[in-house]
Amino acid sequence: MDASSPPRYRRFSRLGPAPSAADLPAYTRRNTLAQPVAHREPVEHVYLLEDGKGRPWASLTLLSSAKSGKSVPTYNEKEHISGSFQLTAEKGDSIQSVTVTVTGRIITGSNIDDQYTFLSQSLPLWSKADSRASGDAPKLLGTCLWPFSIPLPKAVSLKDGGHDTLFRLPETFLERHTRASISYEISVLVSRGKLRADSQVKTRFGYIPNIRPDPPSVLRQLAYRENSMLPGPEVDPVGWKTSPTSVIRGTVFKTRQVAVHCILSLANPLSYTRGTVLPCRMILESGDNHALDMFSAPAAPLVTLRRCVRFQNLSTSSKRGADWVESFEDVARAVWWPSASGNDAPYTRCLEGEIKLPKDLTSTSSIGRFTVSYTVVVSSFETAGFVPSSSQPILVEPVTIATTHARDSPRPQEYAPPNYAPLPVPRTHHDFYAVPATKFIGR
Repeated sequence: MDASSPPRYRRFSRLGPAPSAADLPAYTRRNTLAQPVAHREPVEHVYLLEDGKGRPWASLTLLSSAKSGKSVPTYNEKEHISGSFQLTAEKGDSIQSVTVTVTGRIITGSNIDDQYTFLSQSLPLWSKADSRASGDAPKLLGTCLWPFSIPLPKAVSLKDGGHDTLFRLPETFLERHTRASISYEISVLVSRGKLRADSQVKTRFGYIPNIRPDPPSVLRQLAYRENSMLPGPEVDPVGWKTSPTSVIRGTVFKTRQVAVHCILSLANPLSYTRGTVLPCRMILESGDNHALDMFSAPAAPLVTLRRCVRFQNLSTSSKRGADWVESFEDVARAVWWPSASGNDAPYTRCLEGEIKLPKDLTSTSSIGRFTVSYTVVVSSFETAGFVPSSSQPILVEPVTIATTHARDSPRPQEYAPPNYAPLPVPRTHHDFYAVPATKFIGR
């Protein structure tokens, strides 16, 4: 069957009319169309260097897109790290140079071998040698101020499998229960002579890449603009990615074997902006009417957005090479309700749903020894008396989490009825799994 054509479903016959969504409570869709966003003025962050008596003699000032000066400085892709460094030099202070450096690291442990630098940019603010060469005063005296503006690259070139590969700068990642992190830091080094100690002021900062999804289908954009019902896969096949049919098998009340066919559709393209929603559709089919009613209850499908953090831990490397470590976490769960289209046929049920994406989701990224990836996982069905024959996921579909909205397209809307509140994420995976690197050859 052509992938662009609507999915076809095998129909079963049964007595009696097919159930409809007429009993659904009335509700109003929440309009989340794009609204003008007020431009946020840069905020100021100040970091001081103090002498032995607690008196400040130097300061690093940064301007950033953070919410307040008390927050960590934050920069978006294409923004410059702008600021200034000021110091007061006294007579006899043998300062040789002043240099500002921006660094990005992958950190997987406390050992020096567990840190890998993927970004390093230095900008000399002042040098005694350069002052002599230019005929300026070779020594600093009094209050000195150096403004600076450092552009961050969109991508960096790193060795990957022996070849130079271009990687987009990843988003800052730092979580207490995850061993690996992506850390960015800016520092200013005041270097003195051999008999004097150097001084340094530094701070971490946050970085957000500009990951933008492609626009949704024309029919979905029209639905968003008109605040109307989303067209399903049978009407808008281009707007949905439909999975192959999977079969859920198990036992009901320890007495009867059941089998239910499941087809999952996710909104196309499979890239979604955090803070919005991920639209879903599900078709369930079975010759067992009782089992079908159990599985099509809105709270039954256990469909989650699962995050995988995968990194290379050099300190635990074997002779064959460094091990890869993976950790998994379910970060959001789909909400389901009976389809309002009334397309249910005998022995068939159709559910509409969506996954509300948290605003603080880390975006999808990959840079050499560190990746953050996401999948939509159909794990099971939570219904009384049902015991699945397998604990393995029923369906897994990779998706991308973006940081900004599609260009020239309306914002996605939330369609879940008000009384269908988001369900709690059933479990969190904080376990780590070490996987030999040889398993991933060729990936």
